Amino acid sequence: MPIYEYRCTKCRARFSQQQAIEEHARKRPACPKCKSHAVEQVLSPFFAKTVRKS
Repeated sequence: MPIYEYRCTKCRARFSQQQAIEEHARKRPACPKCKSHAVEQVLSPFFAKTVRKS
C-alpha cells in the first residue's frame, strides 16, 4: 500500500498515512491533530534505485 502525505489547511500540520489506492480515491483522511477533513495532498520527492548498470 502506498503512503500519502497530507497537510491540514486549518492547523497546517503535516502527516502521512498509508492507504489503499481505492480508499485514497474515495475519501480524505482526518488530521490527527485537529480532526479536520480539510486536508490537501502534498507531493513528496522519492528516489528510485535500480539494479541495472548504465
